[in-house]
Amino acid sequence: MAWIFISMGFGCDVLAYTVGKPSPSGGIMWQVIAHQISEATGSDFLIKEKKSLPGGDIHQAFWISDGRRSYFVKLNDKERVDMFRGEWTSLDHLRRSQTVTIPRPICSGTTASISFLVLEYLSFSDADEEDWYMLGRQLAHLHQSQHQPMYGWDEDNFLGLSVQPNSWHKKWATFFSEQRIGWQLKLLEEKDIRLGDIEEIIGGIKLHLIHHQPRASLLHGDLWRGNVAFYEHMGVVFDPASYFGDRETDIAMTELFGQFPQVFYQGYNRVWPLEEGYRERREIYNLYHLLNHVNHFGEPYLAQAKDSLYRIIAS
Repeated sequence: MAWIFISMGFGCDVLAYTVGKPSPSGGIMWQVIAHQISEATGSDFLIKEKKSLPGGDIHQAFWISDGRRSYFVKLNDKERVDMFRGEWTSLDHLRRSQTVTIPRPICSGTTASISFLVLEYLSFSDADEEDWYMLGRQLAHLHQSQHQPMYGWDEDNFLGLSVQPNSWHKKWATFFSEQRIGWQLKLLEEKDIRLGDIEEIIGGIKLHLIHHQPRASLLHGDLWRGNVAFYEHMGVVFDPASYFGDRETDIAMTELFGQFPQVFYQGYNRVWPLEEGYRERREIYNLYHLLNHVNHFGEPYLAQAKDSLYRIIAS
């Protein structure tokens, strides 16, 4: 996908006016979305073709076209609009880095019952080793592009359906142990899933990271294989959950659910080699995503999360 940004706050940031109660197949809803696309692009857009696409576990996804231009549309309940707001903000920061190719939002808003995010549609293709190598280099440049004196983000956002708290902290060990691991454990406890004493686990994670104070880099935040694709030999990353933190968290996740090709890591290390101790920290960082998967999907990931936590605490 070759995506463009229209910097008008959060998308076109117009709450769409509607009548009645639209559904994903409702004509009024699609008229509203077409109107917002027209407003955002400055060119009339009338939907002539529409089809449902695989959209993951959270949103409904559609391809729409007027015969000349095509767009990718995400839909969810109106109450989920903050998820799209957080995604827009993350994409905007990644775009401003001018390092990686990212989805270019067109507009976003709500109808009477639906929230939506419109992105330019791209037809993805296969990648060769050189494409993956270049993506590794680009990610390293992203991590070098911006930094903050503290860890966090100006607002909370979302990792899947889970709120991702991002209050600013000076100490990386405090930020990650409390707002990543501790937060996920508290969400699990609300579901009556307990992996141990939360404060003890937070203390153990903090102790493991206490002497690690990395540069606070701009992160993608959810960098697994499903959020990476290629368009005309350019790597494209999407569905971010960005914040400023340890760059190693992005790299660690690329190794969690199906490792990226080895040339990707060669490209990354050519620009900015990983630091000593990364292999030990990798399991701590990926525990966050395992716990989030338990929160989303339950039993299938519980044993893996428990095993990982045991290895971390026992080390």
